[in-house]
Formats: sequence, structure tokens, C-alpha cells
Amino acid sequence: MKNVALHNLGCKTNAYELDVMQQKLQERGYNIVPFDCEADVYIINTCTVTNIADRKSRQMLHRAKAKNPDAVVVAVGCYVQTGRENVEKDEAIDLAIGNNRKKDLVEILEAFLAQREAAADDRNPQQDREHACQAKTLHGTSIIDINQTREYEEMTLERTAEHTRAYIKIQDGCNQFCSYCIIPYARGRVRSRREADILGEIEGLAQRGYREIVLTGIHISSYGIDLEEREEHYQGQDYLIGLVEKIHRIPGIERIRLGSLEPRIITRETAARLAALPKVCPHFHLSLQSGCNETLKRMNRHYTAGEYFECVKSLRAVYPHPAITTDVIVGFPGETQEEFARTGDFLEKLNLYEMHVFKYSVRKGTRAAAMKDQVPDPVKAARSDVLLEMERRQSRAFREYYLGREVRVLYEESKEIGGKLYQVGHTAEYVKVARETKEDLGGRICREKVLNFLTDDILLACPVEFLPEIR
Repeated sequence: MKNVALHNLGCKTNAYELDVMQQKLQERGYNIVPFDCEADVYIINTCTVTNIADRKSRQMLHRAKAKNPDAVVVAVGCYVQTGRENVEKDEAIDLAIGNNRKKDLVEILEAFLAQREAAADDRNPQQDREHACQAKTLHGTSIIDINQTREYEEMTLERTAEHTRAYIKIQDGCNQFCSYCIIPYARGRVRSRREADILGEIEGLAQRGYREIVLTGIHISSYGIDLEEREEHYQGQDYLIGLVEKIHRIPGIERIRLGSLEPRIITRETAARLAALPKVCPHFHLSLQSGCNETLKRMNRHYTAGEYFECVKSLRAVYPHPAITTDVIVGFPGETQEEFARTGDFLEKLNLYEMHVFKYSVRKGTRAAAMKDQVPDPVKAARSDVLLEMERRQSRAFREYYLGREVRVLYEESKEIGGKLYQVGHTAEYVKVARETKEDLGGRICREKVLNFLTDDILLACPVEFLPEIR
């Protein structure tokens, strides 16, 4: 049986899809090996969110071919969708599969392998498989269906590398078309998964012992807007919140986290509905990108800094100490020092748990790539340093709030830190803590008085005090 190595680049949605692809390969009998081992087949789930992501995708594809020149190297996903011309010419790639056919990866791979073996035997292979019929060979690379679809491509996850937490994909695609973003072109328009399929997948995972699920997708705030079987009383964000309320009733699931949210989805009403669900973790990622209204307008973001601030206020009105995180882009075309200063002042006022700071990267094919007044790289780097220092300060202060407080920790793994064995897990706010013990606490939710927290796997302060387990 052939050895297969897989590697994922990019978002949590990609990670979910790779987990399903690996699951299907294992069910068919393939042997999964680490990516740095020699394999017969290498599968790289690519990313194209920036030019840097494109470059990393190419590097991993070439690394695989260098590891074993006789191996079949498979490029899957977003880079295939947007970079067809480069994919066709890349001699490292044997097979390329678009986003819409990830669910069919095993059948496509086996058809390709059958063709390859037949060609090696100098036979005339018969196209007896549906997927093989759709392959078109260009410069030695077989490209499989990169046309966009209007239907959600159903995939079901039964297990994942993590034993306590599972990511659940609820939708694909995005209709926002931010001026810096290529993803709507790579993923297509919004396509929502059927509610019954989502609930069925979560029920199966709960029966297998998973305690926490994370709802993910390309733009989950748009969940349901394309569904035909709409309920009369649902409006806008009610699709997503209604889904969460139904997940909340599934036995065995103890925690529900939401992936990245459009800020406007958080109103006083929706915040109150979420706060009424004890299983929903008070941990919300509201992507900001800029605290300056002029910059937000150039980005084609559909809110103002003031509206974003009201969303944060709504969450803090119903949760005592919610973990709110965000993304920020510095050095967007036309961003002046004054505009950046406004963003810095706004972020100081917000005082969030974590900020993911990105230096603007030109992405070919987007409107922002053609904008005037591109910001020099040294300026971007300096602005990034300012916000990263702010992030470190604010994040540490958020974590220190919990020192000495009683919290619930879902333990996930054992880890050696400083020569001692710890059980490591997260609070509902996603603060990482550890307890020094040799006992395996994986999958258990325990009450702890927090006297430490972890950052970058560095233990800060001292071990927690053990309190009775919560079942």
C-alpha cells in the first residue's frame, strides 16, 4: 500500500478539509506518513491569500518533489484556483485539484495513478472512471475541475488529529470583495451547508468523545443567506445564531466557539442571545483591519470604527471579561502616518485580548494592488512593531486578570516544560494554562484556581491549584 504525506497551508477551513481528505485516504487503506518522510504521494493543501502564501505553496510543492522525484505531487485548493497558469507550467506538480473537488480526492488520485501505471506499461488505458474522464493534461500537469460551483461541497469529519476539539465547516465562499482580498475569486460565492448535515456531523463527533467544536468557514457571518429553505422569522445573522442554539442542545458538546465574525453581526440582541447559551465560549474574533474610517473605506470594509466599537461594547455588556481578538493590516495603500495613529489610538481604547498584525502585502488580481501611494516596506515594518508591542502588553494584562481566579479548563495534551510534565489546556476565553501532573487529563474539564498561564509554551508564574473535576 502506498505511503501518503499531507501538508496544510492557510486557514482553519483548509485544515478541516485536509482532515477529511486524510480520513478518506485512511479509509481506502493508504498509509499516512509525516511530510518530511519519503512518500509515494504528497498532497499539499495550498493557500493564496497573499503573494507570500503563493510562494510558500510553491516551496512546499517543490520540497515534496525534491524529497522523492518519482512521487506523485498533488496541489489542492486555492493556489490551484487562482494560479492556473503557474500550476500548468510547474514541473513539480503532477496533479492539481480545485477547491470544488476536494471531497473526490481519493477517486481522482486513484484514477490518475491507474493512468500513470498504464502509461508506464505502454498500455492504452480505458477511461472507466468518471473523474479520470475530466482530467486534462497540460504540460504534464493534470488539472481537475477548477470551475466555481453554486452548491456546497459536502464533506463529513469523523475524527481529527486533536482529541478534544474539532473544527466544523459550515459554509464556503465570500461575497464581501474587500479590495485587498483574492479569496472570493479562489473560493467563489457564499454557499451554506445544510443545517441537518452540520448537526449530524457534530452529533457523531460528540459520540466519539469530542467536547469542543469550533464553527469555521470562509465567511461564517454569511451563513444561511443563500439557503432556499429559509424560515420566515430568520433575518440576517439569525441563520448563524439559530444554528448555534441548535448545536447547544447536542449532548456531549461542552463548548462552542465561533470562527472569525463580521463585526456587524454582533448587535445587542445577538450578543444577549449568545450570552444566554452557557456552552458558547466568550471568545470572539472580530476582524477590524484598520481603526481609521478612510482606510476602511479604501479597503471596502462595510463598517466604521465607531460601529466596530459598538459591537465590542455589546459583548462586554453581557459577558464579564470576554476575550475579543482581531486582525489589523498596517501599511495599506494610502495609509498616512496620521491614519495609522488613529488606528493605534483606537486599538488602545479597545484594549483587546490578542491582535494579529499583518503588513500589507500586494496581492496580484485585487483592486488594492493597483492603488496609488503604496507604503514602503520599512514604514510597514515600523508600524507593525508599534502594534505588536501594544499587543504583547494588552495580551499579558488580559491573561493576568485570571491569576487567582477560578476557571474551567479543558485539558488537551501533555507537554514537557522545563524538564517537568504538565497537562495543558484552555479556559473558555482561550487562555492557555498548565498543571504539573503525570495524570492524563485529556478531554476532561476541571475547575482550577489559575496561578499561571502559558505564552509561546513558556510557563509564567507557578502551577495551578487543583479543584474537583466538573463532569
